[in-house]
Amino acid sequence: MQDYLRISEAAEILRVSRQTLRNWEEKGKLRVFRHPVNGYRLFLRRDLESLLDRIERSGAPKRNSRRRRRGG
Repeated sequence: MQDYLRISEAAEILRVSRQTLRNWEEKGKLRVFRHPVNGYRLFLRRDLESLLDRIERSGAPKRNSRRRRRGG
């Protein structure tokens, strides 16, 4: 299971919200697996790395790596 990341971990890597990942799942833009016991969304690390690579190659502007966190 070490190759899989929970939604919060995937959101952190991609620097998007968890809701964005849910939307991408719904639209078929990102492959999602479900934990066999608890049903949590899981993302393959290599899928996220591939997505980041495609974003970088597309020339999309990089987002600020210093995100503001709520409540702190």
